[in-house]
Amino acid sequence: MTKRSINGSDLASMVHSGAECLQRHVEHINALNVFPVPDGDTGTNMNLTMTTGTRELNSKPSQSAGKVAEALSKGLLMGARGNSGVILSQLFRGFAKSIAAQEQIDPIQFAAALQNGVDMAYKAVVKPVEGTILTVAKDTAKHAVSYARRATDMVDLMREVHERANESLQRTPDLLPVLKQVGVVDSGGQGLVFIYEGFLRALSSDRASDEYNNAISMESALPEAYKAALPIKPAFTPSLPNLKSAQSQLSTETIEFLYDMEFFINRKLAGRSVLRFDEALYKGMLSRDGDSILVITDDEVIKVHVHTRKPGDVLNHSLPYGELTDIHILNMRQQHRDLLLLNEQSGVALQDENIQHEAVVTSSVEDDALGLAVPEVLTGTPAHQVPAGQAHEAAPFGIIAVAMGEGIRSIFLENNVDVVLSGGQTMNPSTEDFVNAIATLSTEYIYLLPNNGNIILAAQQAADLSGRNVIVIPSKTIPQGLAAMLAFMDEATAEENAEAMKQAVSQVRSGQVTHAVRDTVIDGIEIQEGDYIGILEKSIVTASPSLQEACSELLIAMLEDGGELVTILTGEQADGEETAALVDWIKSAYPEAELEVHEGGQPLYPYLFAVE
Repeated sequence: MTKRSINGSDLASMVHSGAECLQRHVEHINALNVFPVPDGDTGTNMNLTMTTGTRELNSKPSQSAGKVAEALSKGLLMGARGNSGVILSQLFRGFAKSIAAQEQIDPIQFAAALQNGVDMAYKAVVKPVEGTILTVAKDTAKHAVSYARRATDMVDLMREVHERANESLQRTPDLLPVLKQVGVVDSGGQGLVFIYEGFLRALSSDRASDEYNNAISMESALPEAYKAALPIKPAFTPSLPNLKSAQSQLSTETIEFLYDMEFFINRKLAGRSVLRFDEALYKGMLSRDGDSILVITDDEVIKVHVHTRKPGDVLNHSLPYGELTDIHILNMRQQHRDLLLLNEQSGVALQDENIQHEAVVTSSVEDDALGLAVPEVLTGTPAHQVPAGQAHEAAPFGIIAVAMGEGIRSIFLENNVDVVLSGGQTMNPSTEDFVNAIATLSTEYIYLLPNNGNIILAAQQAADLSGRNVIVIPSKTIPQGLAAMLAFMDEATAEENAEAMKQAVSQVRSGQVTHAVRDTVIDGIEIQEGDYIGILEKSIVTASPSLQEACSELLIAMLEDGGELVTILTGEQADGEETAALVDWIKSAYPEAELEVHEGGQPLYPYLFAVE
């Protein structure tokens, strides 16, 4: 079937087919993760990212290719998980911007859009690594731009795109030595090839429109563990202290900015000339008589969240910028009185996940035009969080950390951290999870501790989207995050704290022990499935059938250059006798080192180690 150009229906069918093809091969992509550890999740992250993209696309059907690409881009942006998901979102964000005004696109325009996506993705990554999804996308786009001038139709071009993407994928081991050493291609690049394969299948079929009208429902095929993570509701689980005690310490009258407002400014629906939107000027207006300000701008829609004394003034100041929609205004003093009464009647502390008070629920996530729902007031939160009207003076700083394991979560919460997002290996928080968590804090500055190298890009993307003073501390491990947290000082400036926390991260040596899920050879170390492997930062330094031996050899490598403090975080699989034997060995082998042992409760890793 010849297709000289494609419209919105065609593009939507391609996206659905690409997402379906990706979903079918999730486990194959996960298996390509280089390390033989039980946390390969590139396929899962890309799949969850594409799922949120297709959901947003389904909610805004259009015959315009530009509109379909825009909807996909918004969904991918907020649903992005892990480095692979963030890069994927940037590839299609650039693609969407390139064809924004187009009802239909031809091969030349499609190829140019691919190239624009590559340019945007490379800008989003501080230190691009060749031999990854970036390389596959770059090689493919470059060839597509060249070939598009002589392409007979879109099917012809897409066939070339898929073939060149696969060729580039096969070369990734030549560019990234660790891939060649293990004998695999790049997992993110493989995911992109599967997406392009789906694109080609849709274009080659004469059922494109039918496929779009009967959009693929991928959620049913997702593992149960991941369905809850889809952004039907805010996916993060903030850990908060006892609600009853927090409420009793806050007087209702101290809630200074008592009206909690949330609304959209739709610039396109206005149907008239609107003022140029100056975000800095607008935020300045809101801050004159409000706090907890969140402004997210888009080409057509602006989302606003603010706590204010004068809601009428806010609306009047907003009207010149466009049509106001989905307006929700809550009286937080009334909320607080109701919740105090509820606490008094129940006699027990309420947990945030159990609050179903009618006054709190004002809108659903599915109604959110930006794919983002700002959580309503999380009652009983620390002074750093809403709704405390005077929290700005009391606590200028807030900290959000990512962690798995109840013990580790407790350690963070007991040491300056306000919100702990459940996540880490195998379950990376999305960009939306971070944005939602940021919205719960009313502090002037917010620090994010990703505590995982695969989460940093999503954290940075959320920081950019939030419109707040958010500082991402690039912690790649739990020990690094703990060190950064302990370096925080209330009396220091935002810049001083950022520098101190980053310095603390650089001074920690992190180690972890887990079990191998497949046979392989890395850096001359033979690894058998089921072995315990010791990982120092990113390098596997030992493998053994004995957990005790793997731990001791890892610690020897970690302490090779000395160390004054050794910290052990025990996981779910840690055995008491094994831990006691490990402690005795450390005291005997390194009597000068101070030793701390904490119950972390983390899955997959019996032991996490830190040396400082």
